[in-house]
Amino acid sequence: MQKVILISGISSGFGFETARALAAKGHIVYGTVRRDTAEIPEVHYLKDVDVRNEEAVRTAVNQVLAEQGHIDVLLNNAGMGIGGPIELTPTDDIKLQMDTNFMGLTYFVRYVLPEMRKRRKGSIIAISSIGGLMGLPFQGFYSASKFAIEGFMQALRIETREFGIKCSVIEPGDFRTGFTANRLKGLTEQAFEAYPHFKTSMESIERDEKSGLKPENLAARICSIVECNNPRCSYVVASPIQRLSVWLNRFLPESFFSLLLGKFYGL
Repeated sequence: MQKVILISGISSGFGFETARALAAKGHIVYGTVRRDTAEIPEVHYLKDVDVRNEEAVRTAVNQVLAEQGHIDVLLNNAGMGIGGPIELTPTDDIKLQMDTNFMGLTYFVRYVLPEMRKRRKGSIIAISSIGGLMGLPFQGFYSASKFAIEGFMQALRIETREFGIKCSVIEPGDFRTGFTANRLKGLTEQAFEAYPHFKTSMESIERDEKSGLKPENLAARICSIVECNNPRCSYVVASPIQRLSVWLNRFLPESFFSLLLGKFYGL
């Protein structure tokens, strides 16, 4: 069945591939971008939408509702990452991280949810990360933003269950996208002196990302979730070793798992 789908952040990576895959399946796909970018012919582009700007988000949602009358699926994809020691991360970078990854989601939900609630139908999907299930060293604020998404979506799921709204979280592992190149990194002499393992740890993180799964794999999984009548609450989409790490995090004592995670990142 054809659905009206709104995706935040489709200029590249997960958003681009997912928009293309969903449109190819015959769905009506809208996607937000902040700047001019290569466009998918079958997709409706909502331009100049910075997800940190509540008014821009409201305008984008209202345009979709005016043109289609409803939104069946909201896919919150827009996001970015910062890296560096927690104590040395600039306040402006922290705000950028939280506003982009978390506040943007809250704005979209605020303006999409009323129509879904009235129709007693709809699906809200948020892209989190396995970093939202475990605190990643030198990506503390990225993990914090994803932990926030996990808690927000759990609460939203409970609040909206009576209205027939489905809420799911997708937790990707390492994928080959522009996320790695676009990450803000606090590569300063102060950071290197204070944290001797910082540079090698970040190099390890980026090496794993660059050899990760293709974004098309995640797009295919999202398509199956969108078309599922009863989607699960959460989906871990990652390599076997990363799926194992999620399992170990659930069942091992926290102190022991933290030790293992630190060793994995060379700490």
